[in-house]
Amino acid sequence: MAERNLTFDFQAPPTTPQGPRTLTVGELDRAIRGALETSFDAAVWVEGEVTGMRPAQSGHAYFALKDEKEEASIDVVVYRTNLTARARTLLKDGARVRLRGKPTFWVPRGRLQLVADRVDAVGRGALLEALEKLKEKLAAEGLFAAERKRALPREPRVIGVVTSATGAVIHDICKVAFRRGGARILLAAAQVQGQGAAEAMIRALSALQRVGEVDVIVLGRGGGSSDDLLAFNDEALVRAVAACRVPVVSAVGHEVDVTLVDFAADQRAATPSQAAEMLVADSRARAAMLVQARGRLVHAMRARFAEERVTLQRIEKKIGDPRLAIAAQQQRLDERVERLVGWSRASMAARRDRLARATGRLGALHPRLVIARERSEIVRASDRMAAAVRTALARHRATLGTHAAHLNAMSPLRVLGRGYAIATREDGRAIRSAADVAPGDRITVRVETARLVADVVEVKEEKR
Repeated sequence: MAERNLTFDFQAPPTTPQGPRTLTVGELDRAIRGALETSFDAAVWVEGEVTGMRPAQSGHAYFALKDEKEEASIDVVVYRTNLTARARTLLKDGARVRLRGKPTFWVPRGRLQLVADRVDAVGRGALLEALEKLKEKLAAEGLFAAERKRALPREPRVIGVVTSATGAVIHDICKVAFRRGGARILLAAAQVQGQGAAEAMIRALSALQRVGEVDVIVLGRGGGSSDDLLAFNDEALVRAVAACRVPVVSAVGHEVDVTLVDFAADQRAATPSQAAEMLVADSRARAAMLVQARGRLVHAMRARFAEERVTLQRIEKKIGDPRLAIAAQQQRLDERVERLVGWSRASMAARRDRLARATGRLGALHPRLVIARERSEIVRASDRMAAAVRTALARHRATLGTHAAHLNAMSPLRVLGRGYAIATREDGRAIRSAADVAPGDRITVRVETARLVADVVEVKEEKR
């Protein structure tokens, strides 16, 4: 925060010869406010950590801005007209903010306060940052895991309470518990605020756990600012709550006040009175519920008896005299035995007949008989095949002789036998004219029984 040299010009009331004038409280407060507002003719920027944030029903926000480096704080009010949605988000206990406003003196309360019209974020407060780091550390270790939380006993024998012996918490718990039907409350008094409060509550928790009859423990205190609840964010206390042998109900402050103990406890109650309501069943409501359940049970039993009685009468009417029913069943059994014996005999006879027919068919299919029949068939087939082959050979032999005679008649050799010859060139082509040879060519002359090789000496062409 930028420093400014401030000069307060406080004008004291004029004195009279009889002595100084006596001021009323209102005059003094207004004089202080005037001097303060005159000194701060322009808005100033102030930086600090938010503590004791409490929104009012009017829409205004009231809190204190404190200096972490020294013991200094100032009350702050942000009126509804200047309280934007962003400002509501920034103004939380432990947050570090920068405010623009004018200091004034609130006459009705006689209190110095800063009326801020703008809120800017400048980082997280040291306390809030430390709490967030501790919360992340404990969550990573599983101390806040849902699966490790235990169910509360339905009818605890003894309810242990850790709170201040002089505060309203123990009175509220006892009042609610006794109104709902009574319960044994065992108080382990402990300091719940200030230096040494966390250690005192840890000792109280340890003392209650040594009492075997204690089934559940309530750790509570009334509402307060974030500074008042610092002990319930102590790491050692959070670990003691998580390690408690019986379920723990956290009833710290009001619903808007959340501490690390709330995350480690098995259940959280918005107020100590609600914690008592969670643990102590309402005897009158339970009695009324039992009466209603008894009435419904009696009505259901009577209706069931009536239904069973009607069913029994119907069965008795249908069955009649048991001896006659048994005799009828015996007679029916005899008839079924006779039918079974007759069916068995007929079935055996049919099976014998099928067996005889199958035996006859099997005898006809004996391998020796089958082989003999097949052998005679093979002999007959062989005879038919040999006759067919002889017939086919004779027919083909006659056909072959006819074709051979025709081929022999057309053969060139028969022509050569009559004294003719065939002359061919070296390339095997037949010589048909004088143009096919020339003197000096070698030719082959084929006669009926020989081949003659000759050289052409002269070619003479004859005219037809």
